[in-house]
Formats: sequence, C-alpha cells, structure tokens
Amino acid sequence: MGRSRSRSSSRSKHTKSSKHTKKNRSRSRSRSREKERARKRSKSRETKRNRRRERASSPPDRIDIFGRTVSKRSSLDEKQKREEEEKKAEFERQRKIRQQEIEEKLIEEETARRVEELVAKRVEEELEKRKDEIEREVLRRVEEAKRIMEKQLLEELERQRQAELAAQKAREEEERAKREELERILEENNRKIAEAQAKLAEEQLKIVEEQRKIHEERMKLEQERQRQQKEEQKMILGKGKSRPKLSFSLKSQD
Repeated sequence: MGRSRSRSSSRSKHTKSSKHTKKNRSRSRSRSREKERARKRSKSRETKRNRRRERASSPPDRIDIFGRTVSKRSSLDEKQKREEEEKKAEFERQRKIRQQEIEEKLIEEETARRVEELVAKRVEEELEKRKDEIEREVLRRVEEAKRIMEKQLLEELERQRQAELAAQKAREEEERAKREELERILEENNRKIAEAQAKLAEEQLKIVEEQRKIHEERMKLEQERQRQQKEEQKMILGKGKSRPKLSFSLKSQD
C-alpha cells in the first residue's frame, strides 16, 4: 500500500510537472508572438514614415513607364489600394497567427491527453503486475492480525483462569479455616462431654457403692433380726433356763 501511494504521488508529480511545462511553453510562445507583433508594428511605422518622406521629396506629378504624367488623383488611388492590400495582408497574417495558436493549443491538449492516457495505462499495467504481490501483502497482514488477536484472547483466557484459581484457592482456604474451627469446637465439646460422662460415671459408681453398702447393712440387720427372732423363739419354747435380755442396737450409716 505504501508503494501504491508512492505511485500515486509520482503520477501526481508527473501531472503537475507536465502542467508546469505546458504553462512555460504557452508563456514562451506568447512572449514570442508579442515580440513578433511589436517588431511588425515597428516595421509598419517605419514604412509609413519612409512613404511620407518620399511624398514630401517627390515632385507633385509622377511619370509612368510609358512617359505619361500621373496625376495626384491616380497617386492617391494607388496609395489607397496599397493600404487596402496591406490591410488584407495584415488581416491574413493575423488570421494565420490565430490559426497557428489554435492549432498549437489543440496539439498541446491532444499531447496532454495522450500523455495522461499513456501514464494511466502504464500505472494500470504496473498495478496489474503487482496485483499478486499486493494480495500476498494483504493476506500476510490479515494473518498477522489474526495471530495477534488469538494471542490476546489466549492471554485474556489465561488471566481469567488465574483469577478463578486464585478465587477458588481463597474459597478453599476459607472453608478449611471454617472446617478446622468446627473440628476444634467439636473436639472441645467432645472433651467436655467426655469429662461430664466421666464425672457422671464416677457419681454413678459412688451411688452404686452407697447402695451396696446400704444393701449389706440391711442384710446384716436382717440376719441379726432373724438370729434374735430364733433366740426369742427358743426362749419362748423354753429351751433355755432363763430368758435372756433382749438388746437392740442400730448402726449409724455413713
């Protein structure tokens, strides 16, 4: 694309140079024509002055080639005729000059048109030659843009993945801390429950021990009562010579 701009710039410069050259040529021809007109006007004035001097120095009448006297009237007619011929010649000369200018302008325009057509044809040929190169350059730039976009997308996906991993790690760390706190609380509760259960078991053992002691004491009292009852029966039945004294005692319980 840079080369295309270079060709456009070159064509523009060529066109500007061509226009500048045409202007210079036109100005040069205009100056030449002005100089030619000035030279001819000067020559015409010089001719008129010479004629006036000839008329002043010539005799009143002239003699033609046959020896006849030419009157002033005839001289004036000839002068008028010469002037008319000179006017016609000047008019024809001016017409030829204008015709030449028109032809030169047409030639310049036709030359400019042909040059422009030739330049356009050369440019088109050059563009056609370099069409494949331009297409390859376009494809290369498209592929490069695709690679850049793919790289940017991959980098963006990687950043997102890293952010998600960091967020997941933070969540896992938070959950782990909560889990450890719960485990600590459960462990503390279990310890307290174990301590309470141990204390309860100890209390239960004490109660059982007390109940055992009470039971043993009752058994002893029952045995003692039965023994005394037997003795009383023996005494009632007269198996003994004297009635023994009955004594009862109660043991204090702790």
